[in-house]
Amino acid sequence: MEKPIVIFGSGGLGREVLQLIRDINALQPTWTCLGFLVDSRFASQSIVQGIPVLGGIEWLDANADVAVVVAIGSSAERLRITNRIRSRCQNSFATLVHPLAWIGENVVIGDGSIICAGALITTDIKIHEHVQVNIGSTIGHDAVLGDFVSLNPSVNVSGSVTLMEGVEIGTGSVIIPGCVVGEWSIVGAGSVVTKRIKENSTAVGAPARVIKERSCGWQTG
Repeated sequence: MEKPIVIFGSGGLGREVLQLIRDINALQPTWTCLGFLVDSRFASQSIVQGIPVLGGIEWLDANADVAVVVAIGSSAERLRITNRIRSRCQNSFATLVHPLAWIGENVVIGDGSIICAGALITTDIKIHEHVQVNIGSTIGHDAVLGDFVSLNPSVNVSGSVTLMEGVEIGTGSVIIPGCVVGEWSIVGAGSVVTKRIKENSTAVGAPARVIKERSCGWQTG
C-alpha cells in the first residue's frame, strides 16, 4: 500500500524531490505525493508540476498520518523548518533514496534524509537525520555526516571524514581523507579541504581557507 507524503518546499529542490519520488514509484509503488507545503513568507503557484500547493505547516496539524520531507537546500533554513514541524506536529519524516544511488553495506541513513541519483556511498558510513546528498556526490568509508549536512552536486567526501551538524559543502568540492569540518560551517563551491575547518566558518579555495566566521547559534536566528 502506498504511503501518503507531502514535500515542504516547492522550489527547485522540491521539484527534484518530486521527481525522485516518481522514480522510486516507477520501480516499486511506494508513495502517494499529495502536494507541496510552503512557508508563508514565500509566494508560490497553486499548482506545481501537476501537484497542488496545500498550504503551510498548519496543514500538517490535521493530517498527522502523512509523512513529510523537507526539501530546502539551506542547512540552516532546513533546521528552522524541521524544528517548527517537530514543535507542533506529529508527522513522521520520510527518508528518500533514489533507485540509481549506490549504497554499500553498513550504511545508516537517518530520518528525513534525501539521497539523490548518482550518489555513491561505500561502506561503514553514518548519515544522520535530514541530510541531503545531491546528485553525483560520493562518500567514502567510515565517514560521518551529522544532522542537517548538505552535499551539493558532485561533492567528493573521502574516507574517515567527519562533517559536523549543519555543514554545507558547495558543488564540486573535495574533502580529503580524515578531515573534520566543524558544525554549521560552509565550504564554497570547488574548494579542496585539506585540514580541519573550525565551526561556524566559511572556507573557500584550494586549499580551503577560512574567510568568514559567525557567532555561535547563528543558524537558529
